[in-house]
Amino acid sequence: MGQDLLLEMKGICKSFPGVKALADVDFSVAPGDVHSLIGENGAGKSTLIKVLTGIYPRYTGEIFLDGEYIAPANATESQAEGVSTIYQELNLAPYLSVAENIFIGHEPRRYGMIDWKSVRRKAAEILADMGVDGVNVAKPLGEYSVAIQQMTAIARALSFDARLLVMDEPTSSLSETEVAILFNVIRRVKARGASVIFISHKMDEVFEICDRATILRDGKLVGAYSMSEMTKLKMVSLMIGRDATSVLHNKKTAYVSKDDSQTLLAARGLQRGRKTRQIDIDIASGQVLGVSGLLGSGRTELAKILFGDNVPDAGRIDYDGRQVHIKTPRDAIRLGMGFCSEDRKAEGIFPNMTVMENMTIGVLDDVSRFGVMSAGAQLKIAEKYIEKLKIKVSSPGQKMRELSGGNQQKVLLARWLCKKPVLMILDEPTRGIDLGAKSEIEEIIAELAGSGVAVLMISSELEELVRSCDRIAVLSDGKKVSELSGRGISEERLVDIIAHGADALEGPRDA
Repeated sequence: MGQDLLLEMKGICKSFPGVKALADVDFSVAPGDVHSLIGENGAGKSTLIKVLTGIYPRYTGEIFLDGEYIAPANATESQAEGVSTIYQELNLAPYLSVAENIFIGHEPRRYGMIDWKSVRRKAAEILADMGVDGVNVAKPLGEYSVAIQQMTAIARALSFDARLLVMDEPTSSLSETEVAILFNVIRRVKARGASVIFISHKMDEVFEICDRATILRDGKLVGAYSMSEMTKLKMVSLMIGRDATSVLHNKKTAYVSKDDSQTLLAARGLQRGRKTRQIDIDIASGQVLGVSGLLGSGRTELAKILFGDNVPDAGRIDYDGRQVHIKTPRDAIRLGMGFCSEDRKAEGIFPNMTVMENMTIGVLDDVSRFGVMSAGAQLKIAEKYIEKLKIKVSSPGQKMRELSGGNQQKVLLARWLCKKPVLMILDEPTRGIDLGAKSEIEEIIAELAGSGVAVLMISSELEELVRSCDRIAVLSDGKKVSELSGRGISEERLVDIIAHGADALEGPRDA
């Protein structure tokens, strides 16, 4: 065991049928350190964390925590050792109070009964110590924002006297203001002497909050580095094993305007409650239309209206030159639309079904004869898109839940490509995936548009929109406040418009 290390994992190896997920990986974290675990999807980050937290108890290698050998057989044993994990999908009970969520399963007791007064007092003390104010711990957790729910998950971990917090994509659903609050909490946790393993695909956040970074690639250790010796370009290049200049700086140079192509969809005055208010948008075949705005601006609500998941209170949609009434997703699919939700785990994938089944579930009629599915036809489609989209799988029969986030997203794209869509709606298509996979998905989007498919792309990442879009509509408080196009698109102008509305836009919008 090395000196001054809280955690040391030595020679960790883990294999699955046909796949060596980890090959002799060393990983260490110092006390009071915020340590980033970096790598592309499929690099082995999640597997290493699952070994640490007892979810994968069968492995080779050794784990030491504060100098003591540990071998947790499950998550409960890992937590008892002082390791707590906060996942991207928060494992909390929204109908229970904040205090109950913090202490559920280990509530303070008095005379054999739960001491509810102590539960609430201690919960409030933990939150106050984290610098989180204004939370009524007696109120149901579901009444609070995602940010407060995230803080509650951290408070729960601290209630176990955790020495090591593992945060897996903790900012994926947070606004910039909420991220700032979370980072202040992380700094307080660090000041208390606890350590944090911070897993994120957002490079700016890694550079802001982390002291060191360990990089994995293809299940192997690339190296451990101080953030002071690292640049974004160097980090991504180490992650992907090649020069990352094109990945980070590949801005779109050729643009498709409405004049260059036929308008496929024209929406006027779309309204649903206060979430979408009198929105007008147009999108042409072969064009990538971006939709930008802060969380709560109406981006996802707009997408769901267009796809028939929500019916508008007012407005008109013309599609391919005629007025249409899209009341259900089935109506949208019949028109040739596809939709990838921002929450692929809850609304996209079937985790216990195979990659082949997930990919072909929308074309079962095409692979069936007299009501009997052809496994051969399914396999042919799956193999075609696995090769075309470079999906990393051991076989088409691999369970969907075993794939990395980036590869799951590619399977969902393949599901719609099977149906040959004419309009694809992509809501946060690269959320929670690394820059290498992100670049590949952006290439797929460009190829779709190049083949004549209209693409509506919603993203919180401005760099991504700038790289990919012909036009960008900016929403605020349910309204469209501005639109940029062509060479008039830049990250600086988008930030200005999002911050100040239409008044920020000066001069012509086109190149």
